[in-house]
Amino acid sequence: MNSTKSSSAAEAAKNIIPYTYGLTGVDIPLDDSLTYILWSSMGLLFLVILCVRLGQMTNAHLRHLLNLSTSSIQQSYWSEDRTSIWPSLKKQVFYAPLWKKRHNREIQLSRAMNVGTLPSRLHTVLLLMYLLSNTIYCLVLDYSQPKAKSIAEFRGRTGHLAIVNMLPLVILAGRNSPLIPLLRISFDTYNLFHRWIGRVVAAEGFAHTLAWAWNEYDAAGMKGISKHLHESPFLAYGLLGTVALVIIMLQAPSIIRHAFYESFLHIHQVLAIATIIGVKVHCKIGVLPGESYIDWVIALWVLERSARLFRIIYRNISMRRFSKVTVEALPGKDVEACRVSIELVRPWNYRPGTHTYLHLPTVSFWMNHPFSIAWSDERQTPYLTAQLEKLPSTKTDVELAMSELPTRTSTTISLIIAKRTGMTATLFNKARASPNGILTTYGFVEGPYGGIDRLHSYGTVILFAAGVGITHQIGHVRDLLQGQRAGTVATQKVVLCWSVKNTETLEWIRPWMDEILQMSNRKQVLKVLLFVTQPRSAREVVSRSETVQMFPGRCNPAVLLGKELPNRVGATVVTVCGPGAFADEVRGAVRGVVGDGATVDFIEESFTW
Repeated sequence: MNSTKSSSAAEAAKNIIPYTYGLTGVDIPLDDSLTYILWSSMGLLFLVILCVRLGQMTNAHLRHLLNLSTSSIQQSYWSEDRTSIWPSLKKQVFYAPLWKKRHNREIQLSRAMNVGTLPSRLHTVLLLMYLLSNTIYCLVLDYSQPKAKSIAEFRGRTGHLAIVNMLPLVILAGRNSPLIPLLRISFDTYNLFHRWIGRVVAAEGFAHTLAWAWNEYDAAGMKGISKHLHESPFLAYGLLGTVALVIIMLQAPSIIRHAFYESFLHIHQVLAIATIIGVKVHCKIGVLPGESYIDWVIALWVLERSARLFRIIYRNISMRRFSKVTVEALPGKDVEACRVSIELVRPWNYRPGTHTYLHLPTVSFWMNHPFSIAWSDERQTPYLTAQLEKLPSTKTDVELAMSELPTRTSTTISLIIAKRTGMTATLFNKARASPNGILTTYGFVEGPYGGIDRLHSYGTVILFAAGVGITHQIGHVRDLLQGQRAGTVATQKVVLCWSVKNTETLEWIRPWMDEILQMSNRKQVLKVLLFVTQPRSAREVVSRSETVQMFPGRCNPAVLLGKELPNRVGATVVTVCGPGAFADEVRGAVRGVVGDGATVDFIEESFTW
């Protein structure tokens, strides 16, 4: 009897063994068909978004051209909605949070524990469709066949889809992706989808390994699993890819990512490389159909990294020098920050609303943080040569010699970096400890990135900022005032609303704001509203004029829009950059007026990754 059972078990194991490796039991034609459906759905979504963006861009371009050098009354046509469909879509879909008001306000378990933000309503729908479709694709199996064969089919399906999904995963992770300017979608949004696609890839990769282990266990038990993993490079490299993906998922949750961002970033990159290597070798040894996809993944990854390296070298390194970085520790007790100026070795095509990644090896070797570019200046600077060393030391002779030297265009960009933890704290402390509170060093900037939103076609521009978010908005103010004076923009009314903790924060941008306040058309176009939430005394909060006003307390975006919109000129755009809770308040206020007749668009700048 026992021998009969043993022989039956051996026969069953023998029948399972073919389904533990290779493509036996894998439905390759169906895998290809489902891949085609997945790519087709992504392509359709791309075309829909592209058509919407082209429609918006065409409308904005016409509005811009037709409203150049026109009066307020002549822009009246563009100030009112001409349809109820588009405002409803903006209010209920495009601008809508998932539920009530909360979108970018962080969900915090404590001051040090942040578990992330909620996606918008549109993002949630797209993510659910993506997750549901991948789940269905994985479960479309022939359940009438033997269990081992069904498991092998599931193994092949999940492994193939994991590799296929790695393509959009890499594309959406790229800062230099052409999809960003083409579709006018921010990198922050792409990064949201990158994180969720990564979770799908990890889940499918884990399911792929689990399905293999199931059949392997039924055929040879735990000893067989261990033996084959040690003896088979094909299985070992596959396991490397799976283990790397699982570790990525364990260290990627927001609560860990934000607490140890610099460590997370570099560990994440090493694990991503390990995943790619593991999957590539696994596919090559097994001659699997997914190898062509992983080749594309490698090509795109190398291309994007090369583009980033080229940007860094081109902007910051010349035969004579590196980019010069000057860090000034700004005064302040409650809110500490640095003003950072980077003199680049080559010209920089600055656009308002752009950001850059700053690398300061002398401060933090692994630093790689995005910062909004607050200001940009260009001037002619003479090349310094050995001639100066032979000159007398008198000031007149030196100035004369320098005036005769060939010149180059020197670009200096400026950032405001608030002191928080990690690198920003180290930077501020180093600058404060330096003579006169100024640190001079070398560094590298990567960019510019962003700046995809053009405000030139709007008659009225309302800019909300809180804290260091002013760095995103002040460049728009200068750009619009210069354009209005030159007659190249439709804008005739600009309202800048800045919420700060105390009046010391105003020193952050004083040199640039002084330049703006001296512009000839400033009084006719610009209104500045400053809200000081924690003034030390009432005497600090004094309005200097009708166009520069200060108020104690918090800004109420709904009240402000209620006052400004009745006096709008043409179409209105509202933009915001600041903490998540503040941005959500502005978003809620905009949704409250969209659909009530006025043409109002909304733009939010955020860094939630």
